[in-house]
Amino acid sequence: MINGLVSIIMPSWNTANWIGESIESVISQTYSNWELIIVDDCSNDNTDEIVGSYKDSRIKYLKNDSNCGAALTRNKALREAQGEWIAFLDSDDLWIPTKLEKMIAFAKDNNYSFIYHNYEKIDEESKSLNIYVTGPKVVTKRKMYHYGYPGCLAFMYSARVHGVIQIKDIKKNNDYAILLKLSKKDNCYLLEENLAKYRIREKSISHDKLRKKLKSHFDLFHYCDEKPVLIAFWYACWNIWYGVWKKKKYEKKVN
Repeated sequence: MINGLVSIIMPSWNTANWIGESIESVISQTYSNWELIIVDDCSNDNTDEIVGSYKDSRIKYLKNDSNCGAALTRNKALREAQGEWIAFLDSDDLWIPTKLEKMIAFAKDNNYSFIYHNYEKIDEESKSLNIYVTGPKVVTKRKMYHYGYPGCLAFMYSARVHGVIQIKDIKKNNDYAILLKLSKKDNCYLLEENLAKYRIREKSISHDKLRKKLKSHFDLFHYCDEKPVLIAFWYACWNIWYGVWKKKKYEKKVN
């Protein structure tokens, strides 16, 4: 583990249209002590060509031998991480240049091991949708079971405190599975600044139908978090309700 190093976990699959912009947002960081670990899950577009055009030695590009899904792809990247800090950026999302600098300072100044920040939503052409997302100032373990408030592109944790995180092979909510593991050791604290841009894509899995959402949340709590069937179903239903409430309370449209 290397002091001060931030390991950035980036799974990729057929995001050639956006991954270059995502990589650029990492290279542009004012905090330069980072490694970007990209693990490609058998893309059939020109992701190889785009990633290969970046010659920065801090970028590590790995490829799965077969299509494994996001959970196992993230696991592979996490096993490769050497940083004191772990952060996540999907291959179609963006960070603003001061994201890492401000997050590191926030964690160190307050002795926090698990933190997150606000972000805005953008469309497929990187244009702002003028929707800004925040969350509770402190996300306790109980609140984290209610809803996975920190966006995947927005949270960071100390590998010294939380160790190497690995999750079971669930097809959806795998970032939420990581959040649940982290919340069992420490609260997650909010830095109230907009430091990232979350891309809404037309075919995003974030827009599943209610029945599919319920099943994916049940799988998270039962299979991945090993809760009994009835408790897992209760958490899944509760989580759907909190998702609606979260949008009303913590998402704001700015005209």
